[in-house]
Amino acid sequence: MQPTPFTPWSWRDPAGPAGSDYDPAGVESLDESETGRSGVDLVGFKVEATDGHIGSIDQASYDVGSAYLVVDTGPWIFGRKVILPAGTVQNIDHTDRKVYVDRTKEQIKSSPEYDKETFETQDYRESVGEYYTGNYRDYPR
Repeated sequence: MQPTPFTPWSWRDPAGPAGSDYDPAGVESLDESETGRSGVDLVGFKVEATDGHIGSIDQASYDVGSAYLVVDTGPWIFGRKVILPAGTVQNIDHTDRKVYVDRTKEQIKSSPEYDKETFETQDYRESVGEYYTGNYRDYPR
């Protein structure tokens, strides 16, 4: 049996962040009329790499086939922001407001530089997709 290929811009769980009915008071829900999705908005959730905390979600896209998270790493990488394709998300804990990714801090730190002006361009997305696909293949978690 062959493993499922890594698809960087798609949620592993087809339900994505909406995979839970958990919707406590004080947690923003996605407006289905605006986003086409229902569920919990992940902005503000903490992000945990395989070896510890890396920051919190500053922005999230739930577009089918091109979903991503922009993570503000704060002082951990000198205030740098990184983009994580949805395929790196291993688990979402709605109760603790944490998103777990299957990459190490070093893998995330070594990712292509986030640039708010170009991060939605095809060239940038290909660069990021190739980076995460390559380290998924080379260092599966």
